[in-house]
This record gives sequence, structure tokens and C-alpha cells, in this order.
Amino acid sequence: MTALQTRTELPEVGDLPVDDLGVGTGPAWLESWMRAHKGEIVGWRRAIHAQPELARREHRTTARVSETLLRAGLEPRTLAGGTGVVCDIGHGGPLVALRADMDALPLQEQSGLPFASTAPGVMHACGHDGHTAMLLGAALALNSAPSLPGRVRVVFQPAEEVQPGGALDVIAQGVMSDVARIFALHCDPRLEVGRLGTRVGPITSACDLIEVRLTSPGGHTSRPHLTADLIQALGLLATQVPLLLTRHVDPRSGTVLTWGAVQAGDAANAIPQSGMVRGTLRTADHATWTELEDTLRALVAAVLAPTGVGYVLDHVRGVPPVVNDEISTELLRDAAVTVGGEPADASTEQSSGGEDFAWYLEHSPGAMARLGVWPGTGPQRDIHQPTFDLDERALPFGSRVLVHAALAALANAA
Repeated sequence: MTALQTRTELPEVGDLPVDDLGVGTGPAWLESWMRAHKGEIVGWRRAIHAQPELARREHRTTARVSETLLRAGLEPRTLAGGTGVVCDIGHGGPLVALRADMDALPLQEQSGLPFASTAPGVMHACGHDGHTAMLLGAALALNSAPSLPGRVRVVFQPAEEVQPGGALDVIAQGVMSDVARIFALHCDPRLEVGRLGTRVGPITSACDLIEVRLTSPGGHTSRPHLTADLIQALGLLATQVPLLLTRHVDPRSGTVLTWGAVQAGDAANAIPQSGMVRGTLRTADHATWTELEDTLRALVAAVLAPTGVGYVLDHVRGVPPVVNDEISTELLRDAAVTVGGEPADASTEQSSGGEDFAWYLEHSPGAMARLGVWPGTGPQRDIHQPTFDLDERALPFGSRVLVHAALAALANAA
């Protein structure tokens, strides 16, 4: 599906009022663009929020992004597969990249917003609508500059919410070729609007998906000695493997195996023939992540061997930790201080959540920071919850931070 095919399906975007927390922090061309267009950033976010799309189905969002860039005189390229957009701004010199993700989550929205999701069972509960709008704002602002000391590549990525992430699709199409640095912002509902949380080193964790399917001949519960007791094996697997794992990895690595689903059996007096346990395996350490699959397979085999059950272990490698480069992190921090003063600078802890931005950092140095979206009063609605919302003052603030980070990175690379 092309941008032209979906043109008539896109709702109109208004220029909505919003406070610009970074007003007056320049340069002059950025001030001029923000005065004229900051409300459009809010409009883009609301339109995308109202029409959320799941991973690799972001056709309307792709069309909106492409058309907005085209109207600004740029030359966006839709990625293979039909979702995702890449566009370069400027000519010659060093190249830095800015990335936003576009996909929504399979949740039924309960925010009560006037622009709430119109797609049943789908909503932007992780702020990707805001990420996309902020990057669009940064792209058009950069395009208004009289000149740039290099090129800025804006990457609107599909499928962040699925493993192992749409970032791999983007990278496979050569988007990271010649990129000197790459930056991204992620909404943080625990951080007040106008602040940016930065951290050198790992800021997220690796996350793999684990599923173990067990099989047994089954039998009567009065004669467990004549079969393989699948329920007992399932219990041992669910309790012993996470415990044993803590004695086979460095405790400083922040490694944790947590089951999220256990299924087996129906009748109280029948040993079932099949069962399943499914969960996530996370670690904060990149080196540990590379060794975890072999360790887990050995533990599962050892725990199940005495039970006599059969099993199949599926270990789906997810994403590595996002490990922020020191220089890139400092550039983001300085950008936040430029826009919001010293109060904008906030440190942040490493999260046990996963983020496929990590794949870009396997190719170029870069950093991700956490953008405050909490108004400062009222409830802190967490991401991945059906009531999630963000303070829209964060949108022009985020666009400004991305612009300043890109300019500083170009100057650093020159």
C-alpha cells in the first residue's frame, strides 16, 4: 500500500495550541519554525493516536509521514515491506541519524481522550505516536535551516513492539551505512515534562522469549508410576530452572527468568499428555546475553531428565541491551540543557525492559534518552497500560532536543 493509496483515508491535522518549553533557545531558524509549526506536532500526534496500527501494518502512519515530508520538499523513501520511512536532510559531510518507532500495541484504550483510538483493541500505549510526531517536527525544522554541516537521516521504524524488532529490517536495507551516530528518545511517564533522563552504558536490558512444550503418555492419577507425570515435571521446570539460573550467571548481570503462562490438563484425575510454560529471559549485561541460551538449555535438560517427560525448548533471541555511548549520551544531555536549562538534566536507571534500538548500536555509536511526559501532578500512567497518556508539552521539547543533538553530533563528526 502506497502513500497515494491511503491519502483520502488520513484525517486532517490541525494546528493545536501547546506551550513551547524551549522557546528562545535558538538558533533563529529553529525559533521561526517552532513559532509557526509547534502546534502541528501536537496535531500529528493526535491523528496518529486516533489511528493506531500494529507492527508491520503501519500503512496509514507511513503514508502520513511520507506525505508530510514530501510537502516540505524532501524525498522520503518507504522501506521494503510497505511500512517505515527513511529520509535524508542536507547534503554532503558527516551523517547522523535520528530514529522514532511507529507501531502500537494490542490493547483496548481506556484513556477517555477525545482523540482516542478508533481501532478496536489497538492503541498507542507506549508513546510511539509522540515519538513519530517529534521526529517529524525535528525533520521539518532541520529542513528549514539555511544550511547544515552535514546530513541528518530520519528513520521512522516499524515493528518495535515485536521480537526481534523492526530495527533489523531497517538495518538490512543499508540504512545504517556511513552513519556516524544515532539518537532516539523514549517517553517516560515517571519523569516530569521538560526533563530528559540520560545514562552512559546500558539503559535497557536484553529480552528473549522462552517456551517449553512438554509431552507424556498421560495416564490415571492413581498410577503416576506407570507414566511420566507431566504436571510434576512442569512444576519442577517452573520453579527450579529460574532458581538454578541464579547460580549459573553473575548476579551483577541483572538476569531474570520469569514465566508468564503455564498451561496443562483439564481433568483432576488424569495426567495430561501435553503442557507448556512460556516466559521472558532478561539480562542487563551484553556478554551474559550471548551465553544465556546454552546455559538455559543445559538447566532445562538437567531438571527434566529424571521425570521422563519429552520436551521441546524454543528460545527466541530478542534484543540486546541498549548500551549508550559516552560521547553520544553527553551530546543528548547537552541538548536537553540547551533547551530546558540545568533542570532539564536528569539521570535515569537501567530498565529491565527491551528496546530494539539496541540493534542500531551494533553498527554505530549512539544513545537513547528518556523524555519526561508526566505533567508533574496527578497520576503517573505507566506505558503499556490502557490509560496511558502524555503531556503534549513534551512534543516540541523533544523535537528541539533532537535538533540540537543532531547539530552537535554533526559538529563533533566534522
